[in-house]
Amino acid sequence: MKPQRWLVTVLSFTFLGLLATYLISSDSFFVGIRYVLGFVFVVFLPGYCLVNVLFLGRNRLDFVENLVLSIALSLGLAGLVGLFLGLSPIGINFVSITTSLGLVVTVLTLIAYVRRSKEKDLPVLQV
Repeated sequence: MKPQRWLVTVLSFTFLGLLATYLISSDSFFVGIRYVLGFVFVVFLPGYCLVNVLFLGRNRLDFVENLVLSIALSLGLAGLVGLFLGLSPIGINFVSITTSLGLVVTVLTLIAYVRRSKEKDLPVLQV
């Protein structure tokens, strides 16, 4: 996937997840959409962006490795964000955790985008 398309896809998924989380109420008919997008936002996206920052070029992972590592790293990042929020004066609440995870995903996405766009310029060595 091209870097620009990847960037738009990940950022739109992040935006849709945050939008669904804030706008769809718990007693609405569309609560399933809120749960699915929120689950993807917390359990998959942060780790997926971190995997794309760490593993590019020759170090690219298979689909299954990418999926498993994305989930594991997402849970770790969500725990670290919760730990830092718990130790800060902001505290842990709905708004702070969603805003912080959205910020983490956005920053990791932009870093991965820069690395992906520079990847085309680097020569690929085949062994």
